[in-house]
Amino acid sequence: MANQYKKYDEDFKKTIVDLYESGKSISELSREYGVGHTNIRNWINKYQSITTSTGEVTNNDEILKLKKELQQVQLENEVLKKAVAIFSKGQKIK
Repeated sequence: MANQYKKYDEDFKKTIVDLYESGKSISELSREYGVGHTNIRNWINKYQSITTSTGEVTNNDEILKLKKELQQVQLENEVLKKAVAIFSKGQKIK
């Protein structure tokens, strides 16, 4: 028989992290909701609130998304720079 893994939706995971941040222990959450300690720790690492030096509140998930987006924009900028260099060689400057 194949292993049956239970899927949890994002809202449930974030709710568990919110409960952890409000003072419940991982053990309490695990017993109350039937979720493994490892899952809860992983969710905490992913969704736990982080306050930046400017006072903004974010989490690791958002930071990872922004890093991916930044990488994509940097790649697009490099392509555009190369395209400008190629097209500017073919034009005469007046």
